[in-house]
Amino acid sequence: MTRALVIAPQWISYAVMAEPLLAALAARGEHLTVAALPAVAPLFQAMPQVAEVITLPFAHGRLDWSARRAQARQIRGRFDVAYVLPNSLKSALLPWLARIPRRVGYQGEGRLGLLNERLPNPVGEPPLVAFYGALAGGLPPRVRPRLQLAPGRIDAVLARSGLGPQAYWVLAPGTEQGAARRWPATAYAALAEELHARHRQPVRLVGSGPEVPVCEEIAALARGGDCRVQAGPGTLEDAMALIAGARGVISNDSGLMHVAAAFGVPQVAVFGSTSPQHMPPLNRHARVLWLQTMRGVEHLDCQPCFARDCRFGHLKCLTGIAPERVHTALQEALASSASRPG
Repeated sequence: MTRALVIAPQWISYAVMAEPLLAALAARGEHLTVAALPAVAPLFQAMPQVAEVITLPFAHGRLDWSARRAQARQIRGRFDVAYVLPNSLKSALLPWLARIPRRVGYQGEGRLGLLNERLPNPVGEPPLVAFYGALAGGLPPRVRPRLQLAPGRIDAVLARSGLGPQAYWVLAPGTEQGAARRWPATAYAALAEELHARHRQPVRLVGSGPEVPVCEEIAALARGGDCRVQAGPGTLEDAMALIAGARGVISNDSGLMHVAAAFGVPQVAVFGSTSPQHMPPLNRHARVLWLQTMRGVEHLDCQPCFARDCRFGHLKCLTGIAPERVHTALQEALASSASRPG
C-alpha cells in the first residue's frame, strides 16, 4: 500500500474542492494522511477516505522554518509520496525536508528541486476540482466534493443547540474577502424575519471569528424571530454540523457555501463582485443569484470585478438582489431536494 501525505490548501473553499482528488487516491489503494492548518483541518476529518489528519503548527503566511524542520523530523520515513496542493514555495518545504521520495505538485512558485514531479502551471483559472484532480492523472467528469460527518455528530450539536433535524435555517453571511462579496446585513435580517414568519422555524448564523460582528449585527436587526449567532473562532466543526442538519442554507460566495454544497443541502448562494462561472456551488440543490444572469433586474457593466470593495461605493451588484428573490430561490432549492434527493 502506498503511504501518501497530502499538503492541504489553507482556505475552506479550496479544501472542499480537494475532496474528489482524495477520493480518487484512496480508490486506487493509497493510504492518506492530510497535513492541514487548524482553520481547515476539521474538513478533512469529514472525508472518510482520509485515515489521519496532522494539524500543522505553522502560522498563516509565515515561513516558520524551525517549526517545519521539527515537523519534518516527526514524519520522516512514514510516507512514499507527497501531493502538494497549494502552489506556494513554503508549502513544498515539509515533504522536501522530510525526504519523501516522490513529491508531486504544480510548478507553482518555481519549486524546482523541492518537487520532483511537477505539472506545468495551467493557463487561466481552471475549475479547482479538475486542477487538483490532475495530480492523480485526472478525474471522471462531473464529480463533486462530498463531506460526511461521524455518526451522531449532527445530533449532538443540534441537541446542544435546542434544534431538530431539518427544522431550522442557516445563514452564513460572512466572507473574509471584503464588503463587495457580502450581501448586506439588512438584507440578511429581512430574510431571517421572512423565514421565521412564513415557516415558524429558527434561524442560526454561522461563521468564523472575523465574521462574528456581521452575524451579531444581523441578529440585532432581525426582529420577531428566533435568530441567534453560533459563530466564532474554532466553531467550524459545529458550523459543519449545523449546515449538514439544516433545512436550507443561504450564504455569500464563501467557504461555507462550498461546505453546504458538499453536504448536498438545499441552498442559495448570493454572488456580488465575483462570478459563479469560476467556482459555483457544486450541488444539484443549489440556486445561484447573480445579477448578470437574473431576469428583470439591471445588469452591471462592472460585474464581475473580483474586488474586495466596490470602487463606486454603491454595491449595486448585491443591493440589487432583494430578500424576496432569495426566499423564492430557496423554495426552488427545497422543491429540487424533495423531487431529487441526494
